[in-house]
Order: sequence, then structure tokens, then C-alpha cells
Amino acid sequence: METKNVDLSSLKISRTEDPQSHSSTKKIVIWVAIIIAFLSVGYLSINLLIQKTIEVKLITVEFQSASQSNIILTASGYVVAQRKASVASKGTGRLVYIGVVEGDEVKKDQILARIEDSDIKAQLEEAEANLKFYEAGLKEAENNYKREVELFEKGLTSAQLFDRAEANYKRLLASLEIAKARISQYEVALENTIIRAPFDGTVLTKNAEIGEVVAPLGASTTSRGAVVLIADMNSLLVEADVSESNIEKIEINRDCEIVLDAYPDKNYAGFVFKIVPTADRSKATVMVKVGFKNYDSRVLPEMSAKVLFLNEALDPSTADQKPVLVVPFSSIKQEAGKTLVYFVNNDIVEPLSISTGKRLGNNIEVTSGLQRGDKIIESVDEYITQGIKVKILN
Repeated sequence: METKNVDLSSLKISRTEDPQSHSSTKKIVIWVAIIIAFLSVGYLSINLLIQKTIEVKLITVEFQSASQSNIILTASGYVVAQRKASVASKGTGRLVYIGVVEGDEVKKDQILARIEDSDIKAQLEEAEANLKFYEAGLKEAENNYKREVELFEKGLTSAQLFDRAEANYKRLLASLEIAKARISQYEVALENTIIRAPFDGTVLTKNAEIGEVVAPLGASTTSRGAVVLIADMNSLLVEADVSESNIEKIEINRDCEIVLDAYPDKNYAGFVFKIVPTADRSKATVMVKVGFKNYDSRVLPEMSAKVLFLNEALDPSTADQKPVLVVPFSSIKQEAGKTLVYFVNNDIVEPLSISTGKRLGNNIEVTSGLQRGDKIIESVDEYITQGIKVKILN
């Protein structure tokens, strides 16, 4: 048969591959892997952003003076008059006169008010009349006693008559002293109906009106206690609470700056006047009294204040410079030629363009774009961008 002559080698399977075909397949596999990895990373990143909200902390924009770059400690407190008195009546009675109102300046011993005194005046007049009566009787008793002494020495009178004249004379002397004491008593009582200023000061409050009953021991349901409250406005200090852990940083006479909440654009030079040698157990603080080097009529008792304890002495050349609005460098970002800060509106970040001025320590002056009290993000990084959702930390 002719089949014997057929070449069987042509029926073998070729074990060699086409090099070009193998390279194409490998590239496809690599690209598919890259695409899958990219999609996975993108999916995970988007999913992470959706699930995790960026946390931010807000700060309040405030004024700062040139000297505040060397602050070592800040404390809060209140303006307090060290010399203050609730002036009350020494007697009980109905108020018939009051000559001051809130804000009036008064001098020591000035009459502030007066209670009714007609009954005490009547008693005083009676005591004065008794004194005159005893003075008239004393002259007669004295003359009679002197006569009895002369007669008794000559043996011309009895001991009984002598003793009677002596006793009558001494009784009138005692009555005279009693009458004088009564007069002094009613004079004091009359003076107690007058309410006087104990020192030079300013009337802070008026607590009673004409017609009301005032009492010396305090107010009740039917009477008033203090008629007026006065304070020496030259004795104003700030009483600030300093944490026990920071009290070692405070020294007597250390320079400070005092900022009143009512006037944040005005700083007052101050100094540490006294460190009270006891702590408040409930607050773990020590009271520090800070004196003013100078202040004006705008400073009033009970105003809230912030005390800035300085590491270095105040520079007199900068003492009168007006504080400027500042923000930390960490709060700003430069973008497209603009200086931006970021605020949060309904948990969404929004940018705000500002203009800046000179540098003050770790802060920079803001010349426009912000106002005192505005709240901005404290620390800005590459993740803080317009429109992202954030969570505000307390």
C-alpha cells in the first residue's frame, strides 16, 4: 500500500511558541493588573473619605499688642476695688433724706443720708433740761454743805444735819454726771441718724429710698440694710485665678498686660501686686492680685478681665501702641497669589481671602477680611480645601 510512504513527522504537535504572541499576552495581563490596582486604590480612597471626616479645631480671632509675643501665662479674673464699703445706718428708723445717686463722687464724712430723728431730739432736750435743773439745785446744796461744815467744826450743829447736807450735795453731783452722760448718749444717737461716707470714693449702688425703714444689722422683710455701696476707685486691682501648676511662673512685680473684655482694643500696663498665700481647693487655683500702672475712668469694678503675664519687662516705646488683629501662621494658606484662611459653615469648609501686615511672633497681623470674634480653622494642611466636610473638635 502507498500509505507506507506517508511522512508521519508532519503530524507531530509543535512545542515551540511564537515569541511575539507571548509578549502581547504578557502586556495585556500587566495592564489589566495595573487598572485593577488603580481602581482598587481609588475605590478605597473614596470610601475612606466618605467614611472618615477630617477633624479640625477652631480658634477665635483676637487683638494682640506688640509685647504679647513674650507671654508666659494667661489668666482670667475681675476688676475689684480693694477699698469698698456697704454703708448702713447705725440706728433703726425711716429714711427721710438721701443725697447721692449712683456714680456720685463723695468725700470722707460727707452726709449721704439721714433717718428720722425727732424722738431722739426730744430726748436730748429733756436731758439738757435735767442738767440745768441739777445745776441749779447743786449751787444751793453746795452752799448748805459748806455752812454745815463750818458749824460742825465749831460744834454748833449736829452730826445728823451735817451728814444730811453732805449726802444731798453728793447726790446732786452724781445726778449732774448722769444728766451729762444722758446728753452724750442722745448726742451719739442723734449722730447715728446721719449716714456719712467713711472715705473718699464713688457711689456704686443705692439700695434704699426715702420712706423705707433702715436697720443697722442688715436687711429683713421690713427693713433695708446697706443704704449705699461706695468704692475707692483709686484702689482698683484685677483678681485673677492662676492654676496651682503654673503659680511658680508668677513673681511679685512681674510686668503684665490687662485686657478688659469691654475694651479689647485697649491694653493696660500692670504688675503682680500680691500672691494670696492660700489656694482654692475646689478650683485648684491661687488668687493673684494684679495692679494697674495706669488706667482711666472706663475701668470699673466687677468688669471681667484677662491678665497676660509677660516674660520680659514692658517696653515703654510700645506701651501706647494700639493692639492689632492677628491670626496664627498655621491658620493661613497661600494659594493662587492669595492669602486664605478657612472657616466652617454647617460642617463644610469655606475659604476667605485676607490681607496681612507685620509679623508678631508666631502670629501675623490681619489688615482686612476678618473681625474680632470670627472663628477660623487653627491648623491648615493640604487636606483642608474648599467644600470638604469636617468635624469640629471642642
